[in-house]
Amino acid sequence: MSSSSTAAETAPAPVAAAAASLRHPLTLSLLALTFTTGLIDAASYLGLGHVFTANMTGNVVLLGFGIAGAAGLPVVSPLVSLAAFLLGAVAGGLLAARIADRHHVHLRAALLIEFTLTAIAAVIAAVNGVHPNELSGDTIVALLAFGMGIRNAAVRRIAVPDLTTTVLTLTLTGLAADSRLAGGTGRGTGRRVSAAGTMLAGAVAGALMLKTSIALPLSCAAVIALIAGTAYAEVARRKQGRIGMG
Repeated sequence: MSSSSTAAETAPAPVAAAAASLRHPLTLSLLALTFTTGLIDAASYLGLGHVFTANMTGNVVLLGFGIAGAAGLPVVSPLVSLAAFLLGAVAGGLLAARIADRHHVHLRAALLIEFTLTAIAAVIAAVNGVHPNELSGDTIVALLAFGMGIRNAAVRRIAVPDLTTTVLTLTLTGLAADSRLAGGTGRGTGRRVSAAGTMLAGAVAGALMLKTSIALPLSCAAVIALIAGTAYAEVARRKQGRIGMG
């Protein structure tokens, strides 16, 4: 049995259900957020001077390249992104300490903050334009990374297996290591393939939208985050109401 399966069996009911079904509202919301990661990192990496604002693993590596002076990669922007992400994660941890026992309320609150910050970044990009590795670009980097830190803190607390929404390394490892080819059960394959495909689709969409403006993928990411948070919270609230009436 895979570690993801074990985690799903011992998790709270909504998390276990999301781990078991691609059609569960929580699964769909997290996949929507995974799509926005592709949008946001396409916008930041391609439009803000080779810096990630969602994928901090890539950011640390790029920072190392920049420190070494490789290909003129930046140092300040990755540092801004990392610092803002960590501050966002601290804020997300404080938010979780208050309301994480109501996971749908927690997710909605975190995504409302993410929506607000991403929307502000989109407005700045549309009104003032973007100048990578300058104050305007780094301001957008900080806003996006802070929002991603808050989101990651919330998603980490919810802990649906393979749906971190921002990284795929362990998801792809599980896909291969737990496959029938490797002697595993293949359980969770659909969820893992969906996560990888959704982020890929977001990256493609983000890169194409950048041909119009950087504000476009950021605006789309903001709207999707808002819809994902509010829609799932409403579904969960109605379900709790039916259980209470029963």
